Amino acid sequence: MGLIRLMNIVRKINDELAIAGQITLEQLKKIADEGYKSVLNLRLPDETGLLADEQDKTELLGLYYLNLPTKTDDINHQNTLKIYQTITELPKPILIHCDNSIRSAAIVLLYIAMKQGITFEKAIEKIINLGLI
Repeated sequence: MGLIRLMNIVRKINDELAIAGQITLEQLKKIADEGYKSVLNLRLPDETGLLADEQDKTELLGLYYLNLPTKTDDINHQNTLKIYQTITELPKPILIHCDNSIRSAAIVLLYIAMKQGITFEKAIEKIINLGLI
C-alpha cells in the first residue's frame, strides 16, 4: 500500500517539469490549480489501472493533454528525439506520467541532459546507471 501511494506522488523536477505514476482525478485538479498547463501521458492503452477518460477529464480542467505511448524498451535515440521535441513544444509547466514514474523519470532526465548539450549516448548511459531502463 505504501509503495503504491509513493509511486503516485507528483514530484516537481524544475519549474517546467514534474513526474508521477498514474495520476488520479484529484491530482489532476490539484496540478491545474497549481498552474500546470499540460499533461503528457506515456502509458500504453493496454496497460492496467489507467484513469478512465483521462484526456477528457484533463481537457475539462483547461490543461493540454497528449498521450505518447512509450515502452521502456522503446527509449532509443529516435524516439527520445520525438519525445524531446514534444516536450519542447508543449505549454509549460508539464506533468509527465506513466504507471510508476520510472519511464517519466527516464524521459525527463534524458530531456534535461539533452537540453544541456549532453549527447544522447552519454545521457542514456546515465539513465541506465541509475537503473531507470
